[in-house]
Formats: sequence, C-alpha cells, structure tokens
Amino acid sequence: MQQVVEGTRRVAAIQMASGPRIEGNQQEIRRLLQIAANGGAELAVLPENAMLMGMAETDKLAVRETDEGGPLQGFFAAEAARLGIWIIAGTIPMAGADPARARQSCLVFDAEGRRVARYDKIHLFDVDVEGDTAYRESNTLEPGNTVVTVDSPFGRIGLSVCYDLRFPEMYRLLIEHGADLLVVPSAFTAKTGEAHWRTLVRARAIENLCTVIAPNQGGYHVNGRETHGETMIVDSWGRILDSLSRGSGVVFGDIDIQRQRELRQHFPALDHRRFRVVEA
Repeated sequence: MQQVVEGTRRVAAIQMASGPRIEGNQQEIRRLLQIAANGGAELAVLPENAMLMGMAETDKLAVRETDEGGPLQGFFAAEAARLGIWIIAGTIPMAGADPARARQSCLVFDAEGRRVARYDKIHLFDVDVEGDTAYRESNTLEPGNTVVTVDSPFGRIGLSVCYDLRFPEMYRLLIEHGADLLVVPSAFTAKTGEAHWRTLVRARAIENLCTVIAPNQGGYHVNGRETHGETMIVDSWGRILDSLSRGSGVVFGDIDIQRQRELRQHFPALDHRRFRVVEA
C-alpha cells in the first residue's frame, strides 16, 4: 500500500446532468475538474455516465473502448496529467466478453495520467420503479464479477457504482480488502434517490467506519430522464461534509485517513463482527 501522507487531504465530488453529446460533456467535465483543482482537491470523482447519457441505452455500445485505450480514456488521462490530480472517471463503456453488451467501467487515473484501476459494475439495475420507468441495464450491460480496490496517496480506495450501493455485503468485502475510502459514482433516479439516496450513502459510511465519496447525476437530461443529485461526501462517523442538491457543481471534503484509522481502533465495531463476507 502506498504511504498515506498524514494530515487532511482535500477530495472533490462532481455533479452533472450529462447529455448525449460527448464533446459537450467533455467541456463541462473539464470546467468542473478545473474548479476541483483550483479548490485544492487532490482527487476528483465524477458521476456514472459522466461522458455520455445517450438518447437510447444502446448508444453506449458505439463508443466502447478496450484496455488498449481510446479517446474517452485519453481525455481523462490528459486531464489528470494537466491538473496533477487523481481522477475517478465515473463510468466509461468498456468492452467485455459479450459483443452485444458493454461493461459499465469505473476507471481510475493517477496524477500523472496513468490508468491504475478498472472496476466493472457488478449489480445491474433491472427494476420497475412504481409510477416511473422500467429499467433493464442488463439488456445493454454485462455485469462484472470482481471487487476492486486501488492504493493511492489518500489510502486504499474501494470502487463501486450506483446500484451497488444497495448491497452492503459488497462494501463489507471492500473493507476486507483494506478499503479506507469508498467511492460510488451514480445516476440515481429522481424517485429512488429521493427515497433512499442519503440514507444509503450515510449507512455505508457509518457501518464501515469509512469515508464515502458519492457523486451523482443531478437534474433533467435531454433523453427525458431525471436524476436525483444530492452529491455528497460523508465522513466515517456519518457526517455530511458537503453536498449539492441539483445542477452542475463541485463539493469538497477534507479527509484524514490516519484519524479514521484511529477511530476504527477506538470504536472497533469492524473487529466485533461475528460473520465474514466471502467472495462467491
């Protein structure tokens, strides 16, 4: 594990209302990343579908990239290097085993622009929301099957995406893998977000004694969707450090992973567990 520098480190979560034009989304991402960097953030986390909220769910298939690289990955690598910050790029459509579907991949770039981690969303949103739309992510997305953590100067980061938030056993497994910090790039619907978003984010922080960075899409989208917003950063005691209700913007949090580790020693709930989560 990389050595964590003692003291507080500033992190940022970015909220957007992404549209179907990649170029327009890139302009907004670049603007918001600059705000994050100017505000002193050393890590910026974007929401799910930051680069593309298509008119149709199949739109993402046309821009899938491979691990060899591509223009979407190149954009984030260049921005990370330009700003000298770590970037968690929300999600990017990536190729998997199924040629008819994409992976919803959360990619991490270090401050030199190197891609250092890829997590493919495990839990897919196949639900009927009462009074709303039926969602079938599995029609165009192939699920991942591996939890991912990555070492950073801010501690070990556990990666997750949106609907994963409803599966606490996944976060327990990330803690078993040594996560100090959890990120949840999301695009929660307006209805489910109003009902559950804040409660779920705070619960994952409290039960795991772990800082959670939860950027969300927030607003009305050209394709007719409405997302909840309320991007937030929550500390390991469940306190909301900063939040943004709607629209584009950046929220900041000053985190101290050493103090968080001390909290876990003084309040050792994680050590008191009588059951352990194991990978399937």
